[in-house]
Amino acid sequence: MTFPTSDAIRNPERTAKLSLQNGRRLAWYEWGPETGQPILFISGAGTAGSLGFGADCLDELNIRLIAPDRPGLGGSDPDPSKTLQSVADDFAEMIGYLGAGAIPVAAVSQGVPFALALSADGPVSRLAVVSGQDELSRPEFFSGLPDQLQQMVRDAKHNPDALIIMLEGFFDPDSFLEFIISTSSELDQAVYLSEPFHSAFKSALERGFAQRPAGYALDTVAAMGPWTFTWDAITCPVDLWYGGKDASPVHSPDGGALMASRLKHANRHFFEDEGGSLLWTRSRDILTSLVGKA
Repeated sequence: MTFPTSDAIRNPERTAKLSLQNGRRLAWYEWGPETGQPILFISGAGTAGSLGFGADCLDELNIRLIAPDRPGLGGSDPDPSKTLQSVADDFAEMIGYLGAGAIPVAAVSQGVPFALALSADGPVSRLAVVSGQDELSRPEFFSGLPDQLQQMVRDAKHNPDALIIMLEGFFDPDSFLEFIISTSSELDQAVYLSEPFHSAFKSALERGFAQRPAGYALDTVAAMGPWTFTWDAITCPVDLWYGGKDASPVHSPDGGALMASRLKHANRHFFEDEGGSLLWTRSRDILTSLVGKA
């Protein structure tokens, strides 16, 4: 297994903010050449966009990696009414501001439902779903979830205020990082505890929780509740990347198989002996697929 190096995991090269039409500000981070092919990266649960991936091959592939903070995380203003669609609308406006037309998008873990919502009739030319959360409220998955996770899924649909209160009282950056590592396979723990990844991951969580846990809590309500976008509206090619050794309780329980069946143009990459850290162990493969250089 290849561990992410200091060349692949490094501090953002640029930061920026946009004042949206709704009056909120959206912040993001960038790596790679400013004139390169823009790729939007939607980060995982609780993290600011400052944890990028594949920085060691962006110049070679002429990629400008752009990673926004979802509302209430990092430097983006909070949105008390946040939904999958509202975040998708924010990101669509950001892509329009960049002036690049439809662009490739990569998303990991809890970032995936927001990316799928963005892709439904949105400005997305190709999507990479990496170790993504699935629609856990679906009957194919719900009965097999741990009891606590079942309750969280029920609350996301029927009692979101209770779930928000629970999450805001339970997590801070350190406890959330400990939770992620403790629920990961040994294979992924080795990646998450390696340097420089561990320090960069911790920093992204500290930035993500800088406005307290409300932003993460609202993300979780949106991601764990029923997904409201129309699957048939996702017409771009979608590459799904999953590992058979991914032990995360919130990632797709069937390695993206059901998700792939719901998409018109899906290509599922499943690696039986790899984990959920594929975004950082297969960065080059994911990026070259997104820009058509695979």
